[in-house]
This record gives sequence, C-alpha cells and structure tokens, in this order.
Amino acid sequence: PDTPSEPSTTAAASAAAAPFVVALLWYLAHQVVGVGNDVIMKFVGTSLHAAQVVFLRFAFAALSMLPFMIANPSTFKTDRVPLHVARSVILLGAIGLYVYGLSIAPIAAVTTLNFTIPIFTLLLAMFFLSEKVDAGRWLATAAGFAGVAMVLRPSTAAFDPRWLSVLGSALLFAGLDVLNKVFIGKESFWAMIFYTAAITAILAAVPAALVWTAPTAMQLGLLIVLGGGANLLLFCLLKAFSLVDVSALAPYRYLELLLSILVGYIFFAEIPATSTIAGALAIVPATA
Repeated sequence: PDTPSEPSTTAAASAAAAPFVVALLWYLAHQVVGVGNDVIMKFVGTSLHAAQVVFLRFAFAALSMLPFMIANPSTFKTDRVPLHVARSVILLGAIGLYVYGLSIAPIAAVTTLNFTIPIFTLLLAMFFLSEKVDAGRWLATAAGFAGVAMVLRPSTAAFDPRWLSVLGSALLFAGLDVLNKVFIGKESFWAMIFYTAAITAILAAVPAALVWTAPTAMQLGLLIVLGGGANLLLFCLLKAFSLVDVSALAPYRYLELLLSILVGYIFFAEIPATSTIAGALAIVPATA
C-alpha cells in the first residue's frame, strides 16, 4: 500500500501544531498583560488607597466596554442581577486584598502565593459542590501549602502577617471560581464581565470616596490602561483556552513567575528571596 510522502507528513504535523502555537501566544499575551497590570497596581497602590485603585480599575473597565455594548444592545440583557452582585462583592474583596498585598510585598511573592487559587478552589468545591477529592489531589494540596509556608516563613523573624492578605485574596478568587462553576453557561460572557465590573465599581465608590486622594495625570492615565487591561487579560485567556485544553498550557505557568521576577527587578529593584523561589517550586507543580 502507498505510504504518505514525507512532505505530506510534515505538512500535517505543522497543521496540527499551529493551533497550539497560536494558543500559546495568546496565553503568553495573557501573562504579559497580567504582570503589566500588577506593575500598575503596585505603582499606584503605594500612593493611592487600595479602595480607590479598585474603584477606578473597575470603573474604567466598565467604561471601556460601553462602546461595544452600545453597538450591540442585546449584550445588555440579563436576568441574573443577584449573580452579578454576588460576584462583585467577592471580587471587590479579592482585588482589594490583592492590591494591598502588591503594595507591601514583592511582585514575585504575590504571584507565587496567588498560584494557590486552584488549591482553595479544590477545597471549596469539595465542601460546596460535593466534588470528590482523591489521594493524589490531597497530596498536591499538602505540597502546595508546604510551599506557602516556605514563602511566608511563619516561624521566623522575617514573617510579615500582612502578606496573609494575598492568601485571603486567593481564597476569595477561588470562591469566585466556584460561583462561576455553578452559573457557567447561564449568562453571556459580555453581560457577566460588564455588569460585574460596573457593580464592583459602584460598591467600591463609597469606600474610595472616604479615602479619596486626587490622582495625578500619570496615575489617572495608568488606571485607564489598567481598566482596559483588566478586560484584555480575560480576552487573551479565553482565546487561548478556545484553541487547546487548559492542561496543555499548564506547564507554561512558570513563565508568569519569571516575568514577575523580571519586572519586579526592573521597576522596583526587587530580588526574590530564596524562600520565594523554593515555595514556587512546590506550589506551581501542585496546582498544575
């Protein structure tokens, strides 16, 4: 029988690899945007209160979506206002703690601790969604929390309890993931993102007003970029996952840590502690 020619085989392999390459590029773009957002939040968070940063981030995120929403009026349709309010309340706390964490801890440490979100999601899903957790996942969870201990060093003089705010943020983000699992497919993507951003901005308005400091022109410009970046972050991630399975991109999560180390050094002269690197080596594989 005839066998495929070498050129045909090569062409088929290239065609099969193409979606993965495109997905990887979208995933890398997601990581670059995410780390860029962290740099902005850390920079403005050192002079503006976290509540104000959260308010302006989500206000500009909602405003940046309005042109598309107005051009497509059907995207405004929703019958799940309580869902949006619940997501917004959780998101307000999660982002608020995250911004605070960035203002007091190195970006690399915050990124590492934020990798615990899948661990908390697993635990919350077990309790609230009755999902089964096998022995392998329990071992991975234990390894992940061992990595957390390496980063925080709770038994040493270097321990800073304020860093626990990042873990609190990860826990709330995990709660958001569980809530999304419950309501997935019951609301359009555009409506969920827009209303969550708008309601979060409304909820943050009063706390922000109480601590308001007039932002400089530079800070305002950065926060406008941050608002657009918040939407772009999710767009890039969804584009990547629309092409390949989530598990196919899991090995590349380390790149986010490398990026955070790089920008932390360039913009804030931060050099990650050995304990942070050791913790990351335990946490990231446990959540892959």
